[in-house]
Amino acid sequence: MRVSLSYPDVPPFEIPDSSLLACLEPRTLEPSRPVAELVEHALDHPIGSPPVEAYVSHRTRVVMLVDDITRQTPAGALLPAVFRRLAGRGSGPEHIKILIAAGTHARMSPQEVEKKLGAEIPRQYPVFIHHWREEENLMDLGTARDGTPIRVNRLLGEADLVIGVGQIVPHRVMGYTGGATIVQPGVSGPAITGYTHWMSALYPGAEILGMAGNPVRLEVEEIARKAGLRFIVNVVMDGQQRVIHVVAGDPVAAHRKGAEYSRAIYGVSQPRLADIVVAESYPADYDLWQAAKGIYSAELAVRGGGVVILVTPCPHGVSEEHPEVERLGYRGYAEVKASVERKQITDLVAAAHLVHVGRVIRDRARGIMVSPGIPSETQTHLGFQPARTTEEALTSAFETAGPSAKVVVLRHGGDVLPLIRVEHRAIESSH
Repeated sequence: MRVSLSYPDVPPFEIPDSSLLACLEPRTLEPSRPVAELVEHALDHPIGSPPVEAYVSHRTRVVMLVDDITRQTPAGALLPAVFRRLAGRGSGPEHIKILIAAGTHARMSPQEVEKKLGAEIPRQYPVFIHHWREEENLMDLGTARDGTPIRVNRLLGEADLVIGVGQIVPHRVMGYTGGATIVQPGVSGPAITGYTHWMSALYPGAEILGMAGNPVRLEVEEIARKAGLRFIVNVVMDGQQRVIHVVAGDPVAAHRKGAEYSRAIYGVSQPRLADIVVAESYPADYDLWQAAKGIYSAELAVRGGGVVILVTPCPHGVSEEHPEVERLGYRGYAEVKASVERKQITDLVAAAHLVHVGRVIRDRARGIMVSPGIPSETQTHLGFQPARTTEEALTSAFETAGPSAKVVVLRHGGDVLPLIRVEHRAIESSH
């Protein structure tokens, strides 16, 4: 079978029909109505919460948290409906601030802000961009259960109402994006973000990715509650990045409903674990920090001892915000955990990322990378075998896994959620 990926500059490649187990990608659905109508309907029917306008009165100070350019949320299409309702109760542009919840990602350029919000919104409302390392812009909210200080952007402390706007897709650290993640890690400081990310590294991907009520998510929801997050507007999009559902309301209750919608679109059945997984990182292509999401999805799809091929452009290289990744390279869980305990690695956010990828390409399988954005010597140092083309990578993978190896292709590997029948996972774990 001739297989194509989402990248126009990646040539199609051949996989023998007898070898191809499945090509998985998120479902595509016809939107039931335009985005503006979906937003209005969600705001008219909030989940677990009064309508957003019930939280405001004349001169209520509002901070709108919006996810950044690494997410596909069409914020410019969502915000006007919320703004109209707030203005109707007396909270207009002079009482509203927009804070881009960038987490630990690179700073957005003015062009990226306009792409995210549209041209008009930044002219009408003040826009701020959170940066997790700017301690002077953080305020204290007490501590987490282990004593880690909870620090978030100080603009939240100046607000009477905090609203979060985002997208819900499967996520290796939080189970799903959206909901409370707009606060943690969205507008949080390094210590608490390291705490939650390292917590996720203690679990294999199957216990976090696509699990809405996982322990990390529960901790994050408690942090967001302390930070004053009262209302969310989240979208669920399909494989063509069209808005299919909008949920609004309580940050937990509305998010749980959105996660159900998300799982129905991104969760795709796979008959059994594959010997070889070809995963594109699309739409998480910015840098390897984002593109690693293709590896996270592959963890659920590949058998122990198999091969994972990551195909990704990575125009911004490995990670500008986290140089430790390129310096240290990916390692297995036990090695990173020992380095953390010995204080040899102090950035727990980076440590967690090293583990999330290392669990797959070091502990579970072998990794091959096809990426024009990362030099081959850097790929080798990171722990991947470099390949110039997908076909070259497949040839090497079949040499490792054998001529009868079964292959799964993950399109939209940055989002897709492979679902393996429980008995097949049980069979592998018993061997």
